[in-house]
Amino acid sequence: MAAEHLLSQGAGYGIILGFGAAFALGMWWLARMLAKFQREVQGSEMFMTAKRSVHTGLVASAVVSSWTIAATLLTSTTWAFQYGVSGAYFYGAGATVQIFVFAVAAIELKRRAPGAHTFLEVAKIRYGTAGHLVFIIYSTIYAIINCVNILVGGSAVFAALTGMNVIAGVWLLPIGVVIYTLTGGIKATILTDYSHTIIIYAMVLAGLFITYTHSDVLGSPDRVYDLLREAAQTAPVPGNAGGEYVTMRSQGGVLLGVVFWCAVFGTTIDVQLFQKAITADPSSTLPGYMIGGLSWFSIPFCLATTFGLAARALQGRPEMHTMTDTDVAQGLALPYAAQALMGKGGSVFVLIMTFMACTSGFSADIVSIAAVYTYDIYGTYISPTTSGGRLLLWSQVAVVVWSVCMAIIATGITKTTIGVNYLVTCMGVFTCCAVFPIYSTVLWKRQNKVAVVVAPILGSLTAIACWLSSAYALHGTVTIATTSQTIPLVIGNGTSLACGALYSVICTFAFGKDTFDWSRLKTDIKVVDDSDIKGLTAEQLAEQEKVEHITPEMDKKLKKGKITAMLVAAILCAIFVIIWPMPMYGTSYVFSKPFFRFWVALTFLWAFGATLMITLMPLVEGRKSIMNFWRFVRGQRGEAILQGVSKSDDGSEERPGEEGVFVEGMKK
Repeated sequence: MAAEHLLSQGAGYGIILGFGAAFALGMWWLARMLAKFQREVQGSEMFMTAKRSVHTGLVASAVVSSWTIAATLLTSTTWAFQYGVSGAYFYGAGATVQIFVFAVAAIELKRRAPGAHTFLEVAKIRYGTAGHLVFIIYSTIYAIINCVNILVGGSAVFAALTGMNVIAGVWLLPIGVVIYTLTGGIKATILTDYSHTIIIYAMVLAGLFITYTHSDVLGSPDRVYDLLREAAQTAPVPGNAGGEYVTMRSQGGVLLGVVFWCAVFGTTIDVQLFQKAITADPSSTLPGYMIGGLSWFSIPFCLATTFGLAARALQGRPEMHTMTDTDVAQGLALPYAAQALMGKGGSVFVLIMTFMACTSGFSADIVSIAAVYTYDIYGTYISPTTSGGRLLLWSQVAVVVWSVCMAIIATGITKTTIGVNYLVTCMGVFTCCAVFPIYSTVLWKRQNKVAVVVAPILGSLTAIACWLSSAYALHGTVTIATTSQTIPLVIGNGTSLACGALYSVICTFAFGKDTFDWSRLKTDIKVVDDSDIKGLTAEQLAEQEKVEHITPEMDKKLKKGKITAMLVAAILCAIFVIIWPMPMYGTSYVFSKPFFRFWVALTFLWAFGATLMITLMPLVEGRKSIMNFWRFVRGQRGEAILQGVSKSDDGSEERPGEEGVFVEGMKK
């Protein structure tokens, strides 16, 4: 169809290269300004941990960004296209629960190992080389799947809407990301996460307004509802109550929700999630993850309720591209629905949103993987006494090498029938078996070294065997098509998650429980000596060393935070998994028109709340620094203030400390 390419190839290349260049230049300029204004010189500690000082608002936006990849946009809307409102809900709920659970492990990591550069440093101290290498392998497996998924999904959208070469998209998407990551490290990643997330939320709200209030094609909840009821007559959903799209009683939707719930637990072994926790200020970890989890839910839920349902409502009409099985596999309900509702503007809308999701997610992964291969491989096994400058160099080399390798693998995947839906739903088969051993590393001191080596490997073998054999038993062959069916995926993902926990417990009690001394994590992990980094002062080096320990007051606060996190996680999990969906599922309720209006209104409210929280909280928390930075950029500061030095009344120099130096300088 000619409508498939409303935009030219030049538009696709222009968005990738133009936005990539803009963010690269912006982060380069910002890194230079922060080095002068905030004394954030890019040493190895700053590059990888952002001095462990990120506050609640930016932590929350980083959480949202970490969970928002191409699959978040594409798969959620495709599930809604296939299963209706249940697909929209179960995708979002299936991944939100893991954020709440992960917050508990993140808090314990901050409390038990305040000086850690990566989570895997903790594994090395607890389990030695064997356990350390097993965790590195599983984290790498997940990072490969995630990065390839980002590149394959993003390039597929650009190819579908502009006709640009899909392999060109795979190679061009990472370029800007690599440049601004090399420039600003994980701090640049977090700041870029914030800007990307704001743009995504703005587009989520725009989509809601256009679909349900402004569109000439749809324009109201009542119109969407009527068309969905008609669609249930012409293309009923097998397993849904009455074949309807406006019901939570969906066998396929629930089973995919279970698949996704298990698979997304595998994401919590991703080192970039722990890396974001490491960058957080200790007191900001709990609220940051909880706010981030609730805010993230709005993105897949709102997009799917908007464009996923719109794609189904318009299917078979001249405005809407007819979705094929290949389109569904590639998760293209979102771009085609946006085209139908907004024309060329919809295509640009989707391309920009996809670019933001892909680049922020890819940046988070590459900087975290660089930390692993710098600290956990090079700094541990190759050159344990290396300097901070050398580590910084290897970090930058790892960013480039990893990006090239991921582009090569993604290029190969684009030549197959594998799409983002397949990668998202099967990754838990390979990675979920490591979830329990990894969580137990900071939560259960009894887990022994045998468990962390045997449980993940044996769990993977068991899960893969169950996955493939169930596909063969149910469908007679083992192919991409049969292994992507719902029942084999439920069996494979569920087996992986359960076996990882079961084998760990068995091995721990069979070979003797460990009695690990948690205090070793505070004494055995040291801050890197960055004294060879140009521009770092003795005072700054001393400040970096302080993070090896936390105060007794903060330790007590984090202990309370863990208990609070466990209670909040339990309550929110019960709400998302049982209290909200199960009554409607159990009663086979088909939405009435007034209830569907309420459902849409709830979508609007959640989107507005999340947008305001993620957008405004970082601005409120950093308002003083932002004002001072703006004055600095406009040249309203003297050279002494620029260097972080203020003058006392008697003319002597004062250095009030990093947090107060600029405010004090402005007063003087």
